[in-house]
Amino acid sequence: MWPQTGHRIWSCPKTGRDFCLSERPESFDAFLQMMNGAGFEVKHGCGGAISFRAPAYGQDRFTRLRSSTLGEGYGPEELRAVIEGRASLPAGRSRVSAGSSGSVNLIVDIQARMREGKGPAYERWAQVYNLKQMAAALQYLQENDLLEYSQLERHAAQAADRFHELSGKIKELENPLAVNGELKAAMVDYAKTRPMFERYKASKYSRQFLAEHEGDISLHRAARSMFKRLLNGGRLPKMDALKAEGRKLSAQKKAAYGEYRAAKTDMRDVVAAKGNIDHLLGITGGTKNKEMAR
Repeated sequence: MWPQTGHRIWSCPKTGRDFCLSERPESFDAFLQMMNGAGFEVKHGCGGAISFRAPAYGQDRFTRLRSSTLGEGYGPEELRAVIEGRASLPAGRSRVSAGSSGSVNLIVDIQARMREGKGPAYERWAQVYNLKQMAAALQYLQENDLLEYSQLERHAAQAADRFHELSGKIKELENPLAVNGELKAAMVDYAKTRPMFERYKASKYSRQFLAEHEGDISLHRAARSMFKRLLNGGRLPKMDALKAEGRKLSAQKKAAYGEYRAAKTDMRDVVAAKGNIDHLLGITGGTKNKEMAR
């Protein structure tokens, strides 16, 4: 899920760290265990060095837990201070939305709700979802710069519309492709059986000739019937033209399938993230539940 380029490498453990700290671990060891449970592999190096990586999300290299690598507030001693209550949880990459409402952005809101850990809606969420899923949801918001719920909602709707648009496009291409294939097959059968059918006509449709060559004659008649059904009185195209059309349609379908698979993945990811966040924030039908309202 996370390519190993740019800020996405270091934002991966930062997201997990923020989420696990919001769960208020009792000790630094408990924090490391929670990071492991959230899908992060923990490595202890020389001199007490600690590194993380998330192989489940495509991160192959370990990221060192230190402020010089991850930024202020992400060193081992700073994290210990937060866990022991000697310092407050840093804001990380989250920031206040620049929108006209001046409201706190969605990532900050989610982290605040996780720190609260109160109410029936949260309890129901905790029974269904886990740290790994929530860390992935927060990471998705950060990677796609979705800092307000309205942005997430709009992105989800756009992803669904794009998926259904491409799905419809593929279905539209399937019918002419099927017709093209049937016509080519019928033309082959017609050409192969035409000499036999001409001999049948020359025999003045002899019953004996029909009995001796019924297979070829039936195949010829089926091909002619196929032409009538598919062409609806139109002229029979040349085989070369049919082959060229078939290649063109196949290329269009192949290209559409590439976009379709990407759109399907995008829709699946945003729907999963939004569903997870909706449960945590107590949102049903676009309205927050009273028990988790601000």
